Amino acid sequence: MTSPLSPAGAPAPAFPRLALALLATAQLIIALDSTIIFVALHEMGAQLRINAQQLQWIVSGYTVAFGGCLLLGGRAADLLGRRRVYRLGMALFALASLVGGFSNSAWLLIAARAVQGIGAALLFPATLALINTIYAEGTPRNRALAIWSMASAGGLALGTLLGGVLTQSFGWASVLLVIVPFAGGCALLGGWWLPRDPAPLAGRSFDLAGCVTVTLGGSLLVTTLVQGPEWGWLAPRTLICLVVSAVMLAAFVQIERRSRDPLMQFSLLRLRSLRAAMLLTLLFMSSYGVQYYFLALYYQDGYGWSALQAGLAFLPPTLVCTFGIRIAERMLAQRSPRQVLTVGMLAGAIGIAAVAVALPYGATYWALLPGIVVLSLGQGITWTAMWIVAGQGVPAAQQGVASGMAATAQQIGGALGLALLVMLANAGRGSAAASSEAALQGMIHAQYGAALFALLGVGVALWLRPQEDAAAAAPVCANEG
Repeated sequence: MTSPLSPAGAPAPAFPRLALALLATAQLIIALDSTIIFVALHEMGAQLRINAQQLQWIVSGYTVAFGGCLLLGGRAADLLGRRRVYRLGMALFALASLVGGFSNSAWLLIAARAVQGIGAALLFPATLALINTIYAEGTPRNRALAIWSMASAGGLALGTLLGGVLTQSFGWASVLLVIVPFAGGCALLGGWWLPRDPAPLAGRSFDLAGCVTVTLGGSLLVTTLVQGPEWGWLAPRTLICLVVSAVMLAAFVQIERRSRDPLMQFSLLRLRSLRAAMLLTLLFMSSYGVQYYFLALYYQDGYGWSALQAGLAFLPPTLVCTFGIRIAERMLAQRSPRQVLTVGMLAGAIGIAAVAVALPYGATYWALLPGIVVLSLGQGITWTAMWIVAGQGVPAAQQGVASGMAATAQQIGGALGLALLVMLANAGRGSAAASSEAALQGMIHAQYGAALFALLGVGVALWLRPQEDAAAAAPVCANEG
């Protein structure tokens, strides 16, 4: 007999609370790694003599690997076992963090960040698939995802604060080395606390051709989006890379249509909820996700704050974000995800625009606070709801790939949004210094661009029709034999 918390046929963990703690810790580490690096960027650039475009690659190298390998990670989780892939992802995270901490050049550091991205690409879909299969759809899953989301907010808060303390006290390398014992410990404990992987299904294959084409095509696409501002959007190598990535992704589609056991079931795209979730995760990262990059630089280049001061400045918004997650959990018990997501993305558009207006006057921080509170509430509300929508109506055997699809869109959104907004920020800067009036005004323009992305998310949320999800789910389930 299955646990009342688990869908039929799903593995039941021997230690449910400890299992959820490990799954939440995975998201905490991913969030911690993404924000702890932002506060250290200023010192990394100064000590390693990294120019502005290479500095972006310390962020985007992680994003490219993460976004390009997510479908591969989701497939691996579904076929090799979610516990195994969780532990492998954690081990890669620990190893890459160790190498990155001892890097003495920009490119070694960027390579280590890319391996961290591969680890995260294995870890994220495995973690989300475990939650979506251990906990039944509805209140149990919503509660588990709320705890998982709060761990993410905790990672954001801890990352900014810890990043400032460590960078100022021990140097930028410490922000990478601190992750090693946490990730290594989770890799070991996963063998005891997570449910055993079921026996592999007979007749399932890894679809190597599909994995290779989508991983290379996706990685090349994200790379081109990130590098486009420096190369020039009409430069020959930019156009060549775009064409090659398009050809590889088109080949992936043809391979999947002819495969007896495809990497990605295109029937999943009949789920309006999954399509909406993919658009929302893309726009979420293009709006909310770029805030740490621009604000961390503005605090230090514009206000002259130290790394510790910049880290402390991010603590209130992440605490408010945690409160937003709690609000989302309560709203979802009474309102549809469509309504919750509309509120969350609208709060983002208003809050981000308010911060942009206040930035020239915000050296005391109080001028920024109203906008920061509004956008942080919206961030917490949106984050929980969009991942609930991503898992609705998806068969258990496809949860890993579905999670990988939504997370791939998230990472492409992060790379595309950051590339476009960095280009917008640098449009009128020329060769001016980072602390110049032109550079600071450019970052304010980027904030307005991020607010526009959040406003587009409102339109996507309104497009979502919950009553159509159940109808769409039926043919997808029928295809699962």
